[in-house]
Amino acid sequence: MRRLRDERGSVTIEAAFALAALIIVTSLIIGAIATVSAHISAIDAASAAARAHAIGVDYQPPNSAEISVQEAAGLVTVTAEVPAVFGTRSASAVYPVETR
Repeated sequence: MRRLRDERGSVTIEAAFALAALIIVTSLIIGAIATVSAHISAIDAASAAARAHAIGVDYQPPNSAEISVQEAAGLVTVTAEVPAVFGTRSASAVYPVETR
C-alpha cells in the first residue's frame, strides 16, 4: 500500500513553479526595458520635431511616432506619442521660433 504523505516529486513541482516565476519576472523586465526605450524614443522625436519646426525644416518622424505641433506666442510645442509594451508613452518639447 502506498503512503499518502510521500514527498517524492515535490522537488520537481517546486522547480516548475520557480521556473514559471523566473519566466514571468524576466518577461516583465524585458517589457519594462522596451517601455523605457519607447519613452526615450518619444523624447527624441518630440525634441527633433520641435527643433526642425522652429527653424523651418521638414521633419519625418519615426514610423511608430505620432507627432502634433502647436505654435503660439513665438514658441513651438511638439507632443510625440510612441506605442509601448505597457501603454503609449508621450513626451513634449518646446523651442522658440527662429526668425530669418
